[in-house]
Amino acid sequence: MNTRSIISTIILGGSLVLASGCKKYLDVNQNPNIAQNPQVSLVLPTAEMYLASAMGVTFEINGSMWAQYWTQSPVSNQYNVLDQYAPQGTFYDNVWGSFTSSALADLQYIDTTASAKNFKQYVAISKLLQAYAYHVMTDAWGDIPFSQAIKGDPSMGGIISPVYDKQQAIYDGLLTMIDQASALIDPSDPNLPGSDDLIYHGDMTKWMKFANTLKLKILMRLSEVNPGKAQAGIAALGAGPFIGEGDDALINFSSTPGSQNPLYAEGVALSKTQNLVASKTVVDSMNSNGDLRAYIFYTTVGGLVVGIAQGNYSNQVSASSPSAVTGALFSDANSATAPVKFITSYESLFLQSEAAARGWGTGDAQSLFEQGIHANFAAYSSVIDGFEIVLRDSPSTFVVTADYAAYAYIHGDTVTGYLGGDPVQQAPPAYWGEFPAGGSTDQKVRHIITQKWFSMTGNQGFEAWTEWRRTGYPDFFTYSVHSLIGKNFPQRFLYPNTELTRNQNFPGQKQITDKVWWDIH
Repeated sequence: MNTRSIISTIILGGSLVLASGCKKYLDVNQNPNIAQNPQVSLVLPTAEMYLASAMGVTFEINGSMWAQYWTQSPVSNQYNVLDQYAPQGTFYDNVWGSFTSSALADLQYIDTTASAKNFKQYVAISKLLQAYAYHVMTDAWGDIPFSQAIKGDPSMGGIISPVYDKQQAIYDGLLTMIDQASALIDPSDPNLPGSDDLIYHGDMTKWMKFANTLKLKILMRLSEVNPGKAQAGIAALGAGPFIGEGDDALINFSSTPGSQNPLYAEGVALSKTQNLVASKTVVDSMNSNGDLRAYIFYTTVGGLVVGIAQGNYSNQVSASSPSAVTGALFSDANSATAPVKFITSYESLFLQSEAAARGWGTGDAQSLFEQGIHANFAAYSSVIDGFEIVLRDSPSTFVVTADYAAYAYIHGDTVTGYLGGDPVQQAPPAYWGEFPAGGSTDQKVRHIITQKWFSMTGNQGFEAWTEWRRTGYPDFFTYSVHSLIGKNFPQRFLYPNTELTRNQNFPGQKQITDKVWWDIH
């Protein structure tokens, strides 16, 4: 995926498309200066950028703090409410709009317009991205508008107060939507997207892998609430194909203002104040397991990666910051080029590993687990390559590649390492990297999910927090020092205030401790 050279145009054009979409779907007055009926090739990159903004800012910050990757810095207070587990509904107003009146409105426009013109690949992509968007929304909020959503235009029913569908029904609808998209995918279609598709540049073979992996992900979410349905659906998927190395669904960014990582851009807008620092939960876990990725995902303090207890923002101590590879080191311009990741190869491999461990999927659980670790190290090869390590059974120093570093981690060989001259304090050989081949299913799942958690540090925070809600792993989270809900953890996002004030069918606010449908652990 090439860095986007057309983003400035997209952002400008995107506002035109969005305004047009608002007219169509939200029934506001028509602006004569706004383009009507834009080409789908102009709308697609705009929709993808709205998704990147939603996932890369609010969902990443919220998810990474509640997944205990990040915590509020003691030197500022921007996200105190997240460490207090006390955000208000207004906190989610903008991101709800980014999904509904922006991304989903544009994707629905593509679906309708491309269908009329028989542009089947655009229809397929729009359906897959709608499924992705509704999936993360329902996992965040539970029941949401689905069957009546984005139907404000009179030609679509003129529904301005859509009803809320039950999450279980939404999940069924998502699986159907993915099947519809998959049936349309044809890499030989002459009407393929190109550079207007910021994720895969019209590579429909990769979009098919995305479809299968998203379906696997949705089915795996049912593992505790409806294991029979999950097993049957995963068995039907067979061997996929699924997303592998080189297939990551992401959007790359550049250092050019207007085309930067959205989280970095948010930090710049906040005067580059470093509100986010490392959580002791993940840092201590990585350091105690000899995990060199601590030095990839975080900066150092006195040569070490140091975290503070979750929510302990009143303790004026120095802590590591997220590194530039996460987009969250606001003093480092390299953060501008960090990608926003939707589904990654290592996420896909850990999903497949879990399916195999449960006896539901094909392949060998241990092999897929180890492939997932290798894929995660490979994703950061530009940082890891050249890393110097000392192996357990040898006093010699080795300069390694990402692949060898992953191998050493899996086999517990690394005891000391150096990155840029900083000593990496390695404790006993990593055990989270060693698959419990002879263990119970639950022991295997515990290792798989915990390893997935390590791999998603600072890049897929919402997914990591969501998997913790599903499985209870990692099982060593700590209560926030400044929690306002006692010894409890947040289990959902609150509904935005805009729904309370604008949607007559709004069912009422939830408590932040109320679990979503599939969360029964």
